[in-house]
Amino acid sequence: MSGHSKWATTKRHKAVIDSKRGKIFSSLSKDMTLAAKASGGDPEFNPRLRTLIIKAKAANMPADNIDRAIKKGTGEIPGVIYEENTYEGFAPGGVGVIVEVTTDNKNRTVAEVRSVFTKFGGHLASPGALAFNFKHEGQFLISASKTTEEKLMEVTLDAGADDIKTHGDHFEVLCPIMMYDKVSDALAKAKILPDESELAWIPANGVPVADAEAARKILKLIESLEELDDVKSVFANCEIDESVAAAG
Repeated sequence: MSGHSKWATTKRHKAVIDSKRGKIFSSLSKDMTLAAKASGGDPEFNPRLRTLIIKAKAANMPADNIDRAIKKGTGEIPGVIYEENTYEGFAPGGVGVIVEVTTDNKNRTVAEVRSVFTKFGGHLASPGALAFNFKHEGQFLISASKTTEEKLMEVTLDAGADDIKTHGDHFEVLCPIMMYDKVSDALAKAKILPDESELAWIPANGVPVADAEAARKILKLIESLEELDDVKSVFANCEIDESVAAAG
């Protein structure tokens, strides 16, 4: 979904998200383990790990969990071996969907992802099928009550952000992937805590969905994917009006 649609979805399902805090902790733990394995366990010298720790603390993740995840990555604590994968597929109406996973069993995960697509009238696509429909960027969603556009520009543009969008009740900051950690650090130093931040697949071409039944299937497909244990993030290029979503 677009930044605006995603913000609306995030607010609409906040109670659900809060009830799945265990899933959030699990996803962050896997990411920290991978980051520590790739570049070491010292956040001072590992920007990606530093950013993940900030996100984990913002989610009220216990310090012991953070420490354990890092030590699994550095090998101080034995643990399973994770790998990251990205799957592409189509939801009803030709809506493109990108699914990011972190898994210790690729065969199990792809089977689960394929099953969800099939259940709601979609299908998996070959790698690269959606490349022209999305742009891989760093994305930060920040409530307008937390800062001003001028302050946000001052903090993030110098850190490498290349676009700041105003969506009424929130701001959307975009940056190249390589600048994500620097922008995240700049926001943290300015004490501006994003409501959501990630390396996101931003739709370049949106697909309008006017049919309520199709919208229902698309939203249910996305929610069902997000509920899978190994799924980290789901991105879609559908444009669904709130009234259509409610009618579905």
